[in-house]
Amino acid sequence: MRESMPGREPGGAAPPNLYDIDSADPDGRLVDRGGVDPAEAQQISMLMGALGRLRDAERELSEASLKYMKLNETDMRALHFLIVTGNRGELATPGTIAAHLKISSASTTKLLDRLERGGHIVRGAHPTDRRALTITITPETHEAAMNTVGKQHAKRFHAAARLTPAERDVVIRFLDDMAAEIAIGSEGWPEQPE
Repeated sequence: MRESMPGREPGGAAPPNLYDIDSADPDGRLVDRGGVDPAEAQQISMLMGALGRLRDAERELSEASLKYMKLNETDMRALHFLIVTGNRGELATPGTIAAHLKISSASTTKLLDRLERGGHIVRGAHPTDRRALTITITPETHEAAMNTVGKQHAKRFHAAARLTPAERDVVIRFLDDMAAEIAIGSEGWPEQPE
């Protein structure tokens, strides 16, 4: 039996594009396509499919890194924050970690306890504030993260570098616009039926 290629169904057929507008919204309840040329609608569906494949690849990478590092998503986000602050020569404190992760101080304490028990971080004295602590990632965890998930994420740079500056401007504008469009704002969600 032949193995299927990544992104392919058994037998070699491409998987269905779950983001195809005609399949996802055949009645036009969500998107009014009245003024959109069918060829443009098809191209937009292809773009949505590409975004879906990117999300799938990022989810697969995230799951692999969580499994490899034996950590949860919040733990990994905290370690990434510690790597970046360390690279910038900045001090990370429980407060800056809590603000970055948008979690409470109690949750931050539990997170730091867990990471310290696992040998991933070290708590230290703050150089100018006797009441505060600094948090640093251990060299072993830093190296493990850089050699696994870090190397994979760095490959995104190469994809962006293959674009021209003008193409990158278009992609930046598109992604920023899409992020603004899907952000949960003042509209909120409909009430749940009881």
